[in-house]
Amino acid sequence: MHTPARVSSGPADRTNAPSFGILSTFPPTSCGIATFSAALAAGLIGEGASVDVVRCGSTPEVEDVLVVGSLTDPDDDHRRAIDALNRNDLVIVQHEYGLYVGADGESIIDLVAAIDAPVVVVAHTVLTEPTENQRRVLEQVCRSADAVVVMTKTAHVRLLAGYDIDGSKVHVIPHGAATPLAAPAASQRLPGTPRRLLTWGLLGPGKGIEWAIDAMDELGDVDPLPEYVVAGATHPKVRERHGEVYREMLVDRAASSIVDITFDDTYRDLMSLTDLIQSADLVVLPYDSRDQVTSGVLVDAVAAGRPVVSTAFPHAVELLGTGAGIVVPQRDPVALGRAIRSVLTDPSLASSMEAEARRLAPGLAWSAVAHRYAELAELIVASRRAVPS
Repeated sequence: MHTPARVSSGPADRTNAPSFGILSTFPPTSCGIATFSAALAAGLIGEGASVDVVRCGSTPEVEDVLVVGSLTDPDDDHRRAIDALNRNDLVIVQHEYGLYVGADGESIIDLVAAIDAPVVVVAHTVLTEPTENQRRVLEQVCRSADAVVVMTKTAHVRLLAGYDIDGSKVHVIPHGAATPLAAPAASQRLPGTPRRLLTWGLLGPGKGIEWAIDAMDELGDVDPLPEYVVAGATHPKVRERHGEVYREMLVDRAASSIVDITFDDTYRDLMSLTDLIQSADLVVLPYDSRDQVTSGVLVDAVAAGRPVVSTAFPHAVELLGTGAGIVVPQRDPVALGRAIRSVLTDPSLASSMEAEARRLAPGLAWSAVAHRYAELAELIVASRRAVPS
């Protein structure tokens, strides 16, 4: 049985940093969890640790040097993947319902149970109204783990209230920021130069971009009119099932907007993504979800010091609550447009939002987040060693 451990706030000795196995999707796979795992791996290496990755899904032609194995569908391959993970002091398992095979990714239950090394499960989605099977999958995975990480207080409350999980195992460690710490002011624009609104990330239904396009109608008296950049390719799974229907709908909708709207599906590495975010005067997150407890895009925006106007999904309500942004109801283009307008027309409001974002940024940096994971790992490994065999 895995033994829960608690994190102390004191300094840790990094001379004997644990080695980590990570079970996850991984770049060049295009998904938020792959990006998360790559950034966490880099942060842990910065802590002096070694990292081995076992990839979920198909293997690309050119594999990342950290990837030591893959988890494919045939059962015969699972033992090799588990052995690769067990060679480490601790294994971090990324949990998302669509990540693993079986109904609601239920194959992860047996995989985690078969890992002998201590396990930390990172729960990326905590639903308020899960199906019976979704609840069963998450409960059993967490039951087998030594510790469970969620990224917001909201997710922590939901997990303990709605699932049969040992609360002593659950830790809140924020989502890391994939951008450098904030620089003051996105850009010093010349008078008369349009300010830039930005939404980025993989596109697909539920992103709410259509409501942001409609919201531009509320900006008719803003002089000069801003420009709106929507950056990101269509999500690979959406494109596989539905092609470019969503993007094409957005382009058609934007054609009649009073604002110049640009769709940019250019692939960006970390450096160019950083430049893009810091070129924005305001980040717009119009997501439809009322359930989303984690958003890497939101964290990146705040860590870059950008003011944010967002719909009221749980992570936004929590992170922006001290003044780094404004939250509005979902699917309400009038409210969204008015919030955008207030930031564009009130320099003192924009300045105060930027200042609060910069205050929050250091705690969101991947270096700070990886340090928290390293501390947790050391305590779990020490707890395991203290238990008589």
